[in-house]
Amino acid sequence: MAKTALITGVSGQDGAFGTCRRTSGVNICRLEELGIAADVELIDMELLEESNIRRALALLKPDEIYNLAAQSFVGLSFEQPIYTADTDALGVMRLLEAMREICPGVRFYRASSSEMFGKAQAVPQNETTPFYPRSP
Repeated sequence: MAKTALITGVSGQDGAFGTCRRTSGVNICRLEELGIAADVELIDMELLEESNIRRALALLKPDEIYNLAAQSFVGLSFEQPIYTADTDALGVMRLLEAMREICPGVRFYRASSSEMFGKAQAVPQNETTPFYPRSP
């Protein structure tokens, strides 16, 4: 039986499949670059809106979720720190809570950023490297 994966952040640097925020235009250049744009069904999902997260999970019933979505522009994180925290922290919490209630057996992966290391105290970083962030 084929597994279903939901991958958030389709228009981001690391994304190539899954959900995207509803905007006037969706950037699918990564999908086109991989030659799979016609094979992917895009689903509107915004991590700031709990109801559409729940709708997407109930519709797809994914086996796995890869969360690549984030507000990741450092300059904007200083200009809009509350928006950044709402998206990057509370957005993940909304997703996890919806998973717990709708599809509790789903496997979850959360991509993070090297920004959490900021002024890195070790190269390369690993699980024991202390955090030293320099931006929200």
